[in-house]
Amino acid sequence: MKGSYLTIVKIERIQNERWYKQYAAHRDEFIQKYTSSSEKLLFHGCRSTSAYKIVQECFNRAFAGVNVSYGQGVYFHEHAKYSHGYTDGSSERTMFLARVLIGRTCIGNSSMKVPPEGFDTTTNGGHIFVIYHDAGAYGEYLIT
Repeated sequence: MKGSYLTIVKIERIQNERWYKQYAAHRDEFIQKYTSSSEKLLFHGCRSTSAYKIVQECFNRAFAGVNVSYGQGVYFHEHAKYSHGYTDGSSERTMFLARVLIGRTCIGNSSMKVPPEGFDTTTNGGHIFVIYHDAGAYGEYLIT
């Protein structure tokens, strides 16, 4: 096999009861609205210093970065390799494997602060998903 390989140092299961209860309540709203939660397991790469803040406080769209091509929310991707590109350049990088509520999606753009009426999430039309509700994702694992 060709390509570069990385070593996983550790995988930590996140146990934040307050965050999980908020996520579960939001998931229940999705189930009532759509008859299913439309939940996906997705990756979120970030700086190591941000990762520990996220574990304590949850994903927060107020910290949306400068690369907001599909909206000013929290970004997730289906592939770990893509999310790895958003980690810091240190020797040990961090990313989350998260449960993310997708709902109805539309193509996003950089000026969107929220999705249009009737939509929950913006996307690039492929593998990137942007959420706008802080309880819309639960970081289940932190991968280093």
